[in-house]
Amino acid sequence: MSGPGAPFGELEEATITSLQAAMTAGHLTARRLTERYLARIAALDQSGPLLRSVIETNAEALAIAEALDRERAASGPRGPLHGIPILLKDNIDTADAMRTTAGSLALMGARPAHDATVAARLRAAGAVLLGKANLSEWANFRSTHSSSGWSGRGGQCRNPYSLDRSPCGSSSGSAAAVAANLAAASLGSETDGSILCPAGVNGVVGIKPTLGLTSRAGVIPIAHSQDTIGPFGRTVADAAVLLSVIAGPDPRDAATQASDGRATDYTRHLTPDGLRGARIGIAREVYYGYSEKADAVTERAIEAMRALGAEIVDPANIPTAKQMREAETELEVLLYEFKADLNTYLGALGPHAPVHSLEDLIAFNRAHAEEELPYFGQEILEMAAAKGPLTEPAYLAALETNRRLARQEGIDAVMEAHQLDALMMPTGGPAWKIDLLVGDHHTGGSAQPAALAGYPAISVPAGDAFGLPIGITLMGRAFSEARLIELASAFEHATQARRAPRFLTATP
Repeated sequence: MSGPGAPFGELEEATITSLQAAMTAGHLTARRLTERYLARIAALDQSGPLLRSVIETNAEALAIAEALDRERAASGPRGPLHGIPILLKDNIDTADAMRTTAGSLALMGARPAHDATVAARLRAAGAVLLGKANLSEWANFRSTHSSSGWSGRGGQCRNPYSLDRSPCGSSSGSAAAVAANLAAASLGSETDGSILCPAGVNGVVGIKPTLGLTSRAGVIPIAHSQDTIGPFGRTVADAAVLLSVIAGPDPRDAATQASDGRATDYTRHLTPDGLRGARIGIAREVYYGYSEKADAVTERAIEAMRALGAEIVDPANIPTAKQMREAETELEVLLYEFKADLNTYLGALGPHAPVHSLEDLIAFNRAHAEEELPYFGQEILEMAAAKGPLTEPAYLAALETNRRLARQEGIDAVMEAHQLDALMMPTGGPAWKIDLLVGDHHTGGSAQPAALAGYPAISVPAGDAFGLPIGITLMGRAFSEARLIELASAFEHATQARRAPRFLTATP
């Protein structure tokens, strides 16, 4: 169903391929398409249901679209993204009229000197950068009792399926806007669950790439050992188009050297037969049992995969799952790296930026507590500020532990033992009610192993509970995105589980 008062209903569930075909046939222009998405944002995001998923629209979007139309007429399209409007999470730098703030009022005066590499690659591919998406402020690394999707700049982003429910985070707006058909697709970032969880609860596809497949240059960081940039789409195909454009080595991010020769055109791996003969391991321990609704959807997904020709290995538990969950080493690493990485980013901002260090940020929030600290504090920022340099033994030991538990003793061990193509588990439970006073009521998820390992994962819609979407996650070893896309596209083709949101005021 369309949203209340939603204009241009023909855009609902439109794919990048169908939009591109309409422009090729002359039935649509990039300008008209951009105007229509802007109208939907005005009707659904800035009024009406008031999603608050888009923090800012690009004042130059229509001019960019017009220029791309002229280019198409003169020389043809650059590729599948030519003239397609895309949203960026508001931690991805753009050197234009838009701000890049991580949702914080502390960066309202900052003006990045360069596009983030992923933004520059989208521009080069002919995408229209439509705007910035709201997010959990500082990518949800500010407080232990935050509300996902809330930022001082953007307010509380809401779930388009039920407006009283959380969009999860931190890439909240990137997922919610795509789910609500406010853009063709979007980019988000993940450190641990920030793409996968929003994809799951907003009923869209989210790809968390291998660390080093996509550049983090020009993206406001949390931690270089876990941060990745990845796409959201309403279909696996749309997400694959974006991933193909942004993947590959970048001199500005040393970690991407590992992707040299590994990045590919992921759209070539879209197939309805991808599950035939595949070995899928069911990682039950830790990642099942916290939500009977999610478990029920996942059991049906297992049967669907079996019917599509997959060999199901059940259980195929990650040997270190409990150790990873119970260890404090992940937070230790994130605190150390956040301080170092954020200070580097803030220190490179121009003189007009209000803050140039983590200490400056903490002081800014205290001075502007009414706007920045009305619901929850900044204890994580303060914990990070107390950490020392990245040469400290405590940091180095924690990092080694994380990688060992997640890689050779974790994902690699179980996949090697059973010769698996992928692990499968629920992405998470259905969206919880927004609670600004207490914070998130998150019950469980499955993002941690891939986050600590730096390995890829993809969340695909699999069903719902009382109209609230539930996704499944397919997880693999390093640089196995192509195989995961084969599996996910086959599952999506057979199940067609995604449903458009209805913008209900509350869950029935």
